[in-house]
Amino acid sequence: MSAPSQQIVLVRHGETEWSREGRHTGRTDLPLTKRGREEAAALGGALAGRRFALVLTSPLVRAAETCRLAGLGDVAVTRDELREWDYGRYEGRTTEEIREERPGWTLWGDGCPGGEGPADVAARADRVVAELRTVDGDAAVFAHGHLLRVLGARWMGLDASTGGRLALDTATLSILGHHREVAVLQLWNEPSAGRLPG
Repeated sequence: MSAPSQQIVLVRHGETEWSREGRHTGRTDLPLTKRGREEAAALGGALAGRRFALVLTSPLVRAAETCRLAGLGDVAVTRDELREWDYGRYEGRTTEEIREERPGWTLWGDGCPGGEGPADVAARADRVVAELRTVDGDAAVFAHGHLLRVLGARWMGLDASTGGRLALDTATLSILGHHREVAVLQLWNEPSAGRLPG
C-alpha cells in the first residue's frame, strides 16, 4: 500500500486542435498544437526539482509528447490503460452535435455507442490505481482529460461518474494523495505556472 505522504501528480496533455474546438478526442492520435507544445514545456518548470519513483504515460502522441517536453520522457513507461475514453461513433464530435441526435446525452451516464461506458474506463483506471498504490515514492501520470477525471474519482473510491464533476483543462496539474490515510484530491486543475507544492 502507498505511504500516506505519497503524491501522484496527474498531468493532462497540452492543447490539440480538437481539444481547442471541444471535440471528443479519444483514439484519434492528434499531435499538440504550437500552443500545446509551449504549454507542455511550461509544465516542465512546474515539475522541476521533483523526484518521481515512477512516471507513466498514455501511448497517444499528445500525452507522450507532453511528457517529453516536460522533461520526463526518458524515464516514462507507457501504459495502454491510460488511453483516453473510446468515444466510438462520437469520436471527433462536440457534445452539442451529439445532442442534436440524442437530446440529454451525457458521457458520464450514457457512454458511447461503439465505444466505452463509464464502467469500462473505470476498470482501466482501477488497474492504474492498483499499480500506483504499490509505488514507493511519488509518481507522475501523463494522460487525457476524461481518463484522468475517472482516475481521480477511482483513487478516492468513488464511482466513475463522479469524474463528471471534476473539470480538467489542458496542460494542468493535479495531485492525488492522502489525508490521515484517506485517499484525497490534494490539488486539482492547476495551471502550470509556478512550482507544485510537495
